[in-house]
Amino acid sequence: MARFFAWGAAAFLMLTGAFLLWQGRAQDTSLPPPPKARAATPFTVIPPTLPDAPASTPRTREQKRFGRADKDDDGRITQAELFDPRRKAFAKLDVNGNGTLSFEEWAAKTLTKFGSADKDHSGWLTPAEYATTAPPPPKTPRCGC
Repeated sequence: MARFFAWGAAAFLMLTGAFLLWQGRAQDTSLPPPPKARAATPFTVIPPTLPDAPASTPRTREQKRFGRADKDDDGRITQAELFDPRRKAFAKLDVNGNGTLSFEEWAAKTLTKFGSADKDHSGWLTPAEYATTAPPPPKTPRCGC
């Protein structure tokens, strides 16, 4: 008996859908005429002509990257230019200044973050504690201009 009602409901829905599709077709394809242009009045403001924007040379992504690495703009990247930013980052991590990084020095920030998130000092993080370690959401600009 349930099959009979299911068949009836399906047939009714199919017929209803076909009827709506048939009735939904466009009847009139002509567009209304465009509005008539208004004559200029004495209050019409004509914007001043702006000067042309200065021409710029298109640079590829790789050329921009090369320009950032080439600190003295001589068209070559030396080892010193390439390694100096990395030395500063390494020096920040090398707390004891011995020239090598131990695992503890390398992971100091993560260990500190773990210790501050572990509120009950249990040695593991609960889901609520782990949620406090999430990075902040990226800042979105107020205007998409």
